[in-house]
Amino acid sequence: MTRKSLGRGIEALIPVMKEESGGEVLRVNPTAIAADPNQPRQTFDEAKIDELAASLKEHGVIQPLIVRRIGDGYRLVAGERRLRAAVQAGLQEVPVVLREMDDREAMEVSLVENLQREDLGPIEQAVAFRRLVDEFGLTQEEVAKRVGKSRPDVANTLRLLNLEPEVRDFVSDGRISGGHGRALLGLGREAQIKMARTIVTRGLSVRKTEEAVASEGRRAAIRKQRSVGTRRKDAEEILTAALGSPVQVKCLGAKGTIEISFYGEEDLERLVETIQRVSHA
Repeated sequence: MTRKSLGRGIEALIPVMKEESGGEVLRVNPTAIAADPNQPRQTFDEAKIDELAASLKEHGVIQPLIVRRIGDGYRLVAGERRLRAAVQAGLQEVPVVLREMDDREAMEVSLVENLQREDLGPIEQAVAFRRLVDEFGLTQEEVAKRVGKSRPDVANTLRLLNLEPEVRDFVSDGRISGGHGRALLGLGREAQIKMARTIVTRGLSVRKTEEAVASEGRRAAIRKQRSVGTRRKDAEEILTAALGSPVQVKCLGAKGTIEISFYGEEDLERLVETIQRVSHA
């Protein structure tokens, strides 16, 4: 994903260190800033945090963190990597821009910042989009506008949450990609898990995965058709033996009809009596 794909630059949503940006510029001890529990990003590369901490010891924090006031303290809105590295580096103060915003606005800014830095994995994006929809009442179209994506992109990302938990874990830890995950959505639970493991062991591309899923779908349809035919034949044999007359079972999709042959009025009466006995047994 390129910066252009997000439409507006992050500067349009997150202010730079200027008074006219609408935020108050402060210098705060990083230990006084609470992390955002709703931060979209859930995984951090500790090695990169170590590298950033070493850089901050040498040069300090150049780009300010974005915070908002919660009670008597501060809560981070954007810049968690810098905050973690600053604490690790033992810095006594960092520049912050204090903004007034509600929970939804804070989440949008944090989400856009992470998306622009390509820091969020597919599942983290999906979870963040779902929260914007469920908790803040945004439509998929509104989410798309706020994060600079197309509505189909948002919809396809949200679909990843329908994956089996084990397969979602594969996407989360990078063993398979979001593209792989979307291809697997056409499979049932066990088939999803089996195919995901195959992708990892054989290193299948997304295209190869899509072909394998399509092939599995065709095989499943054939198995289902054979299974329906077998069950119908068994039903006909059981009913014929129970009623003493030829029975045909005709399937029309999920529905169908049962035809019972009889040979005259006496045979019909016999069938009625037989069915009555069974129904009252």
